[in-house]
Amino acid sequence: MTTKVVVTGLGVASPNGLGSQDYWAATRSGRSGIGRVTRFDPAQYPARLAGEIPGFVAEDHLPSRLIPQTDRMTRIALVATDWALADAGVRPEDLPEFDMGVVTASSSGGFEFGQGELQKLWGQGSQYVSAYQSFAWFYAVNSGQISIRNGMKGPSGVVVSDQAGGLDAVAQARRQIRKGTKLVVSGAIDASICPWGWVAQLTSGRLSTSDEPARAYLPFDADAHGHVAGEGGAILIMEDAEAARERGARIYGEIAGYGATFDPKPGSGREPGLRKAIELALEDAQVRPEDVDVVFADGAAIPELDRVEAEAITAVFGARGVPVTAPKTMTGRLYSGAAPLDLAAAFLAMEEGLIPPTVNVEPAAEYDLDLVVAQPRTAEVRTVLVLARGQGGFNSAVVARSAD
Repeated sequence: MTTKVVVTGLGVASPNGLGSQDYWAATRSGRSGIGRVTRFDPAQYPARLAGEIPGFVAEDHLPSRLIPQTDRMTRIALVATDWALADAGVRPEDLPEFDMGVVTASSSGGFEFGQGELQKLWGQGSQYVSAYQSFAWFYAVNSGQISIRNGMKGPSGVVVSDQAGGLDAVAQARRQIRKGTKLVVSGAIDASICPWGWVAQLTSGRLSTSDEPARAYLPFDADAHGHVAGEGGAILIMEDAEAARERGARIYGEIAGYGATFDPKPGSGREPGLRKAIELALEDAQVRPEDVDVVFADGAAIPELDRVEAEAITAVFGARGVPVTAPKTMTGRLYSGAAPLDLAAAFLAMEEGLIPPTVNVEPAAEYDLDLVVAQPRTAEVRTVLVLARGQGGFNSAVVARSAD
């Protein structure tokens, strides 16, 4: 019998809410966290809006010794992990250290820390560069720091597949639990809202240049013209279902299915891979398209990419055959952190029986999607499909299912 893998804890850090309760309260009511960049002066850049996490003070949550060692991304990840473990009722010191692992995703690493040390190198000299630069910028640093802080010595790693990475990390965590690891910390937190990171993101040509927060990020809208970048994400505590039940854990739901594909070379004439990823995830979960209650869309807000996603969804579910939502319109795209945040929202939607809205969007008729807009929709939510795509051709899909 295949081991069932469940989620028992959520740690959320989002532009529209710190902690899962604040995030869900904002998301269900359609409250956005997108605004003008405040972490640096964006006036000279073509894109000036972002989803920034307000009110996060690392010193309020972490030992002072960790502050000079870590990038903002890692500080948020460590605190989100603390929240997730507390939510799961897990004390790492009470568990065998080799029974716990960490698998996260990253799209960029600690850009803000790296920028600061490069400025010291160029402006003051190499002797002023922190020794912590050797790892604080590294894309694997969140997994490393989480494992060290919590004494987790089981199978660990990091997945790098741009914005699809958060789902790929969750899938890798599921594999490790099926191999015998009892508990894995997974998900992703990204945070690259600094000049160096901003320039890198601008090279994609996918950032919205609108200065109107309500009209800047519009997936599946006729006025779609790029996404708004954001910071944050979600950390999930994943466990063997039987072990979780034995300890009396609260179970949000199951990671029931996963599929991943890679798009063919542009101009090849071959079909994009997203539809196949969806079909693989449904097959892995042993669910039919009609069993899916809602799809959390990737929502690129690039017309061509929106068309590809809409066609994949309608090919599997039929025209307007399943409710679709993209609550990331309230946060911006959080890169590797976006899809784990969607998974957290999916589990919270299951608890309440409520599909969160895709705010500000006026659905274009050409996409033929049943897009949940403006207001949340009451519904029985038991099976959810979450989609994510990364620049360069990555496609990932995860089926999440309620515990009962």
